Amino acid sequence: MTDTTNASSPETAGDATPSTEADSFAVIEKLNAENADLKDRLLRALAEMENLRRRTEREVADARAYGVSAFARDMLPVADNLARALESVPAEARASAEGPLKSLIDGVELTLRDLQSALARHGVNKLEPLGEKFDPNFHQAMYEAPHAALPAGAVAEVVQSGWKIGERVLRPALVGVSKGAAKTAAPKGE
Repeated sequence: MTDTTNASSPETAGDATPSTEADSFAVIEKLNAENADLKDRLLRALAEMENLRRRTEREVADARAYGVSAFARDMLPVADNLARALESVPAEARASAEGPLKSLIDGVELTLRDLQSALARHGVNKLEPLGEKFDPNFHQAMYEAPHAALPAGAVAEVVQSGWKIGERVLRPALVGVSKGAAKTAAPKGE
């Protein structure tokens, strides 16, 4: 007796492999499409990783440059108070000061200079807008008044100093803006 289950017939052998050229081309086309899809997904993933790397580098640089912003903002009133203390001493009293008063004035000046230089080392710089054209990105106008020596739109007075960190404004300068020279009434003709 012979076992017919192990013998392979030509019909069953043809089912295991593609029987026509069209079937083999379809398989190749399917594999090529899958390959193209995988290449596209790989390129997109690589591009996204590169964008993530750049964004992370930018965020790290910003954190390094602007990380002291909150601390610097808290130190600005200290600088303002030291400057006000020096401004409150009349020039004659400062010139004629001797002994402990002279030491106090010198100490406050030195402390203010040290604070400003420490802030500058960390990229925090004072805005000096007096006489410059008013810029709403760096200045906040408090009032507008005529000024004989300055053109209209120029900063005539600094009410409170402004500060910036890097290229960002930490605190805008509070300023008075010139309207230009005061207009005098022309004499009426006869």
